[in-house]
Amino acid sequence: VAERDLFSVPAPPENGPKADKAAGQRQAPLAARMRPRTLEEFVGQQHILKPGMLLRRAIEADRIQSLIFYGPPGTGKTTLAQIIANRTESKFERLSGVESNVAEMRRGLSGAANRLG
Repeated sequence: VAERDLFSVPAPPENGPKADKAAGQRQAPLAARMRPRTLEEFVGQQHILKPGMLLRRAIEADRIQSLIFYGPPGTGKTTLAQIIANRTESKFERLSGVESNVAEMRRGLSGAANRLG
């Protein structure tokens, strides 16, 4: 795992999409900047993520169909979903039963169904 400086962000490129992304990262909360970005940085859930396990093989082969993560706050559900979305061609749709209302849940599920065909 690469060492990270908690209080600074590397200087952004001069212009272009990477500059916009870097500017957004500088303004992101510390917790968001420290969030793991790769499976190698992700800690926990090794029973499903270690090399050779089904979920790990599906991620590496970009063969993710649909996943629903369930569990208490702070266990890495959103972080793992974002890592999977970044590593694969998957569409990441964040829905929370606590934060989303029924209409938002239906829209998200309908959008997923439409993408499937």
